[in-house]
Amino acid sequence: MNPIITADELLSESAGARPPVLLDIRWQLSTAKAAGAAPFDGRAAYEAGHIPGAVFVDLDAELAGAPGTGGRHPLPDVDAFGAVMRRAGVRADVPVVVYDGGQGWAAARAWWLLRWTGHQDVRVLDGGLAAWSGPLSTDIPRPVEGDFKPVPGAGLLDAEAAAALARSGLLLDARAGERYRGDVEPLDRVGGHIPGAVSAPTTENVSPDGRFLSPQDLTARFRALGATPDTEVGVYCGSGVSGAHEVLALAVAGIPAALYAGSWSEWTQDESRPVATGPDPQ
Repeated sequence: MNPIITADELLSESAGARPPVLLDIRWQLSTAKAAGAAPFDGRAAYEAGHIPGAVFVDLDAELAGAPGTGGRHPLPDVDAFGAVMRRAGVRADVPVVVYDGGQGWAAARAWWLLRWTGHQDVRVLDGGLAAWSGPLSTDIPRPVEGDFKPVPGAGLLDAEAAAALARSGLLLDARAGERYRGDVEPLDRVGGHIPGAVSAPTTENVSPDGRFLSPQDLTARFRALGATPDTEVGVYCGSGVSGAHEVLALAVAGIPAALYAGSWSEWTQDESRPVATGPDPQ
């Protein structure tokens, strides 16, 4: 199944006999709070206008646990996540479409969590709300309680597994190149990368309008990095959000990949873990 859906396809399916459950995951990674400015308010953006029928889900509060030793966005408690999804109307036998403002990172986090916990039909709106040309609504839906019960599966790496994969397979670092090299680090304790990881910024998987490159172009990009359908591939980022976007891009290219959800923000909590700097993996 194609893990992304176009705005035209979503408009058609929403008017059909089996419309998908819609989840609005608008969120932005920002250092504004640290600078004393107000952070982006996804709920306020949602209330100002959203795709009709969409339910808002808060990434920080509902798609992540409390920041700490597990990183800035550790995985949420599975039972709590299931309750959030059921309140949003998610059912095991009904398709789900997730979207955000256009960057795709937050929507990919929701996509990955649902897929990892067993939902079989989840797609991301390619280009997010910015690609949507249909109507918007300010009505807040009250969906019928869903029945989705999350059961975690494969595709999750911890720190030890990520380090091992960097040696035995292919571990991709989805952050910007300057953070990978250690030139700057605006969010975490120290800059650099997991030794052996390969720099692969997820921003290079999309066009300027936020839509994914074609499957052919993504396949070529990942092949040049060493990733094929036969390669054991893992991905990490700063806190498991943009990394989920890279896992999604790999899925568009037909390449399965695991996610190190704790990512760099967890890795650097333990000062005994090695840190590599510079442009080379080692």
